[in-house]
Amino acid sequence: MPVVKLEEGKNYSYCTCGNSENKPFCDGAHKAKGGGTPLRFKGETSGDVALCGCGKSQNKPYCDGSHNG
Repeated sequence: MPVVKLEEGKNYSYCTCGNSENKPFCDGAHKAKGGGTPLRFKGETSGDVALCGCGKSQNKPYCDGSHNG
């Protein structure tokens, strides 16, 4: 679960293809390597936020603890 700093109201692109060199954020690798398109979201608050790194969260891009079970 990567913890990253987000800014409230700023737009982000979360990698869903698994090929980004800038995980958990999209770097456009899906365009050349295939895979899912990024999940676009807006920061809800400013500060440290845990984003999903395992792909199991039911609340992507946010971590919901699914990696523990």
